[in-house]
Amino acid sequence: MNDVLTTILDVVQSVDPWLRDLIAGVAILLETSVLIGLVVPGDTIVIVSAMGVTGLADGIVLGACVVVGAMTGETLGYLLGRWAGPHLRTSWLGRRIGARNWDRAETYLRRRGGIAIFLSRFLPVMHSIVPLTVGMSGYSLKRFLAWTAPACVLWSGIYIAIAAGAAQSYRELADSAHYAGYVFIAIIAIGLLAIFLGKKVIEWREKRHMKD
Repeated sequence: MNDVLTTILDVVQSVDPWLRDLIAGVAILLETSVLIGLVVPGDTIVIVSAMGVTGLADGIVLGACVVVGAMTGETLGYLLGRWAGPHLRTSWLGRRIGARNWDRAETYLRRRGGIAIFLSRFLPVMHSIVPLTVGMSGYSLKRFLAWTAPACVLWSGIYIAIAAGAAQSYRELADSAHYAGYVFIAIIAIGLLAIFLGKKVIEWREKRHMKD
């Protein structure tokens, strides 16, 4: 297992940091702005990119790129919702998302306002369609960004810390411990389980605000 993990981490780390950060930022931008996140979760992109982080400064730069990408994507999603919202809902993609999800997003935003924008970053499906819904609602862009910015920072920080911490722990143990790979897997698994449970708690607590 150590040999396989070493190869994977070496491949990720061999990519120039600026290119790795750029790819992560652009991928997160697309994830939010054109609904790619409904197919390829942004969590996966950030985790893979963070495995190549070798120090605090490297992690901060990656985090900044991910946050800028996420906020840019959400801004584009907001503008798309403002300019083409009704047409988008009735388009092929809009119908695939489903009227129920659109209605839930609208109800959630109407009842919770900025809290809905912040928490939607951590909710499945909602994180991709809430920016569009906010744009349709007439909610100001300035207020939208004020709520989504801290959510993007928290979201990216959590995933980068878990993946970079797991990779760093593995590198420190790989040469002297045959169980290093299991340590890596355990850190990732525990971190993702904690995130999953946290998301489920948020979803459970907020579900009542999405129902008519």
